[in-house]
Amino acid sequence: MDYEAFFQTELDTLKDDGRYRTFAELERKAGAFPRARHYTDDGVGEVTVWCSNDYLGMGQHPAVLAAMHDTLDSCGAGAGGTRNISGTNHHHVLLETELADLHGKEAALLFTSGYVSNWAALSTLASRLPNCVIFSDALNHASMIEGMRHSRAECHRFKHSDPADLDRLLSMVEPGRPKLVAFESVYSMDGDIGPIAEILDVCEKHGALSYIDEVHAVGLYGPRGGGIAEREGLMDRIDVIEGTLGKAFGVMGGYIAASKNLCDFIRSFASGFIFSTALPPAIAAGACASIRHLKTSQIERQRHQERVAQVRRRLDAIGIPTLDNPSHIIPVMVGDAHKCKMISDWLLEHHGIYVQPINYPTVPVGTERLRITPSPVHTDGDIDRLVNALSEIWSQCELARRAMAA
Repeated sequence: MDYEAFFQTELDTLKDDGRYRTFAELERKAGAFPRARHYTDDGVGEVTVWCSNDYLGMGQHPAVLAAMHDTLDSCGAGAGGTRNISGTNHHHVLLETELADLHGKEAALLFTSGYVSNWAALSTLASRLPNCVIFSDALNHASMIEGMRHSRAECHRFKHSDPADLDRLLSMVEPGRPKLVAFESVYSMDGDIGPIAEILDVCEKHGALSYIDEVHAVGLYGPRGGGIAEREGLMDRIDVIEGTLGKAFGVMGGYIAASKNLCDFIRSFASGFIFSTALPPAIAAGACASIRHLKTSQIERQRHQERVAQVRRRLDAIGIPTLDNPSHIIPVMVGDAHKCKMISDWLLEHHGIYVQPINYPTVPVGTERLRITPSPVHTDGDIDRLVNALSEIWSQCELARRAMAA
């Protein structure tokens, strides 16, 4: 087989479909986010980032940076290996304690990313619970799907955010059989929020373990940043809460929070934990500082919601089509892969605005979009430039607009 020819053909197909992904070479500027340096063959320029998952700008917060600098100086760069081999660093223990407290759980367990925490926890639970059957929301994240697939357990998809369909499916399973229901709070591409209480009612009715992914909600919602479940007073009813340290908390890593026994079970049997090098202590210390700050500070969350609302109002006023949702995610709907990439490239080249196109397989064909995520540190001037640029390119491309808001 001509392997190189195969690789080239597959890549050419992506390019022909408008789905080939190119990386903008950026360098975030500490203290100046959302500004970043943009490296090209023509030199270095400056862009404004509009699609970061550092939702609150905590990646540049002084308390986070100070904690990381101090720990780097005192502990060095890396963790030295897995926690089983090199020992559990004190900063890992402090962070897990902070996370357990955030979610009102007995314990928490760290992983190297949110992807790994979903993959490891779901695959371990579903494979080791005897004859377990999984029920997965139709729009669950790829990391959850991969974990469930890896478990080789029987799996059923229920209609997106549909407790009645979940109840119907669960009713077909014998009562004593282990059951696991996996769903999300904020769905990252459409920005909708799942009916958590209603899903938990169904889980409790059928004796199913509940597993919620709160990665796009932790830090952003709830009085202490515990997520949508905290905001709605539901954390105590959820068996496993999974989250990330790489979005609103501004650092990196993933985790689960649950009972002491469940966390110890995952720690003891999950290959994704056992055989992975632990997070560097400085990363853990930075995450810990971020969580502590957001447990008491409302400034970032309030400013964030105000910026999101303003961008929505401005886009509505000029008829730019967005998906309506109650979260902080603003999907600007283009509906064509080639045009979506062209608009993204044009914004970057002509206005220094960086917002990545979202195409298949991340979203279905025909629903291609720009995913805009305003932050507390975007200024009124930033918003003006974004809205004016989008209006200009929308006219150039002769794309449909909504009826102008009054």
